[in-house]
Amino acid sequence: MQNFSSLPEATAWAFDLQKFGIKFGLSSTQRLLAGLGNPHLGPRYLHIAGTNGKGSVAAMLSAIFTQAGYPVGLYTSPHLIDFAERFRLRDQEIAPARLLELINRVRQVVDAQELPTFFEFVTAMALLYFSESQADPVILETGMGGRLDATNIVNPILTVITNIALEHQEHLGTGLKSIAWEKAGCINPGVPLFTYARQKRVLALFKARAADLGAPIYQGGVDFQVRGQGQGRFRYQGWSTHLDHLVMNLRGRHQYRNAAIALAVIELLRNQGWKIPEAAIRVGLQRTYWPGRLEVISERPQVILDGAHNPAAAASLAQVIRSGLKFRRLLLVLGVMADKDIGLILKHLLPLAQVAIFTRPRYPRAATPEELARQADGFALEKHIVPELGAAIDQARNLAGPDDLVLITGSLFTVGEAKEYLTRPAA
Repeated sequence: MQNFSSLPEATAWAFDLQKFGIKFGLSSTQRLLAGLGNPHLGPRYLHIAGTNGKGSVAAMLSAIFTQAGYPVGLYTSPHLIDFAERFRLRDQEIAPARLLELINRVRQVVDAQELPTFFEFVTAMALLYFSESQADPVILETGMGGRLDATNIVNPILTVITNIALEHQEHLGTGLKSIAWEKAGCINPGVPLFTYARQKRVLALFKARAADLGAPIYQGGVDFQVRGQGQGRFRYQGWSTHLDHLVMNLRGRHQYRNAAIALAVIELLRNQGWKIPEAAIRVGLQRTYWPGRLEVISERPQVILDGAHNPAAAASLAQVIRSGLKFRRLLLVLGVMADKDIGLILKHLLPLAQVAIFTRPRYPRAATPEELARQADGFALEKHIVPELGAAIDQARNLAGPDDLVLITGSLFTVGEAKEYLTRPAA
């Protein structure tokens, strides 16, 4: 099989694997990795699953380990603009030449009779990259679920399940218990589990699974917790560590819980002998970079991007709007995937806005603006349908006064396309 000579050509081939959709199971990933010499067997992994917040936790951990001097690897999804965003080493994105090399090398071991999905292929790339780069530790964010997610091929030194909410029910099963059961598939024998799940039946399932496997479980709000101290500062209290007046770069009080999980993970590792100074923790939190999450793009009018893509994330975003942002009027630019609970997402966000512009990103799963508008019937606000996202953003900025807030949200695909549009160089 001839290698690609250019990165655009190579990434186009990789993205074309998306036509195979989502396929649960580890056999295809196992075959790819076997063909590459099983690179996943070496590194020490931190495996992170959950409905919301897993990317934020992963980004915080990556920043802290980087400040502590570790060659930490970070694998996340999806990317917002550039494919390279998925692969970070020491908190820096992979170089284009290395990315091209990895696509070509993994492609050489693909079975043409049984092509992998896009996520399986990309996960194999990540595991090869981090192994050859001698990354330590490697932070892996699951794509969807956990039990049969391609990232579950590794044997981690600890597992995180941030929280559980209704998501991807067409793939993970109906109801919280089914979703929690799939996430619990990440729990490994004897491997510590950290979670901030709060529902009694979810916690009962996690505890039963952990007990069966002899896995210690650390629960947010019980074994570790955080509390706001005003002016954007908060304190962390673990089982042996107390840190006051912490500040983080990520906005929103919901990030405190994500920080609690990251800090509990760090506390356990420090107790096991990892050298992570308090200064690395403080500076790492302040330098955590996780784009598309309450990300301020411009001022007057303020333009903010947030990838809230399910009801739980929309509820957290609504809380931030009510208590953490100052503006005269709120103008929403909304693009949501058709397979989400659109009605409940809108129920959280529309009552806070004066203007809603319904649009869609260039993605096949996106709901039509007309469908969003239909489900917004009954909400008393100014509504517009603008099919093209760039035009919708322009209209929002034209309608906004200098003291207004333009919030672009509803999907990471919407946010990614919006960020590319808003940050592209002027012609």
